[in-house]
Amino acid sequence: MNNSIWFFDNINVFQILCPHKFKEFKKGHSFNFFKKGDYIYFEDDIANKVFLVNSGKIKIGYFTEDGEEVVTSILSKGQIFGERAILGLQKRNEFSQALDTEVSLCVVSLDMMYELLRKNNEFSLSIYKFIGYRFKKLERRLQIMLFKDAKTRLLEFLKELEEDYGFVNAISKETVIKHPFTQKEIASLIGTSRPTLNILINELQEEGYLNFDRKEIIIKKHTIMQLQQLLLMINC
Repeated sequence: MNNSIWFFDNINVFQILCPHKFKEFKKGHSFNFFKKGDYIYFEDDIANKVFLVNSGKIKIGYFTEDGEEVVTSILSKGQIFGERAILGLQKRNEFSQALDTEVSLCVVSLDMMYELLRKNNEFSLSIYKFIGYRFKKLERRLQIMLFKDAKTRLLEFLKELEEDYGFVNAISKETVIKHPFTQKEIASLIGTSRPTLNILINELQEEGYLNFDRKEIIIKKHTIMQLQQLLLMINC
């Protein structure tokens, strides 16, 4: 069960959107390359492009009035960002930054995007469904960040990971989450430090709720309901 948001009705958004897939747009199209730490765009930059990740990881976030960085998402290959420009956003309200040593992006101008939308009804429907999903996901992420308790934020994030990357093992009936995030990235996404995250993970493992590996999280069959009940108890 892979509920990746980049697939709608078996449509791969990246495969449809990237201009080098189309003869009329292929000429002159190339990927843009960035190094770790490079910013793709800043807050208040003009929003006139949409970006697709060809390789590497991208961090999306914003800075509070106090200068604190809030990370709203970390994206990897096949994912799209800067999509609010399609809806008429004139200036960016977030920043995007390369997280890996080598990051390559497909950059699509708004004019090209609008032409692709006009010519491909199937893609047009998919991209607007995606934008709606992104708004809901961002709203949920911000709600998670409002929780003062780090354990609650972690549990909510695990629930989100389960929806996006989880599947049920046919034999053990346990939920397996194969995700692309490092522990440092997870800590950033839930607004805590890596040492605090490690403590929380160890607590959940000792309590028998899950097994946590570098790229895989296994939620025990008998604890899925317990985790949900734990969230309800914390949120009350």
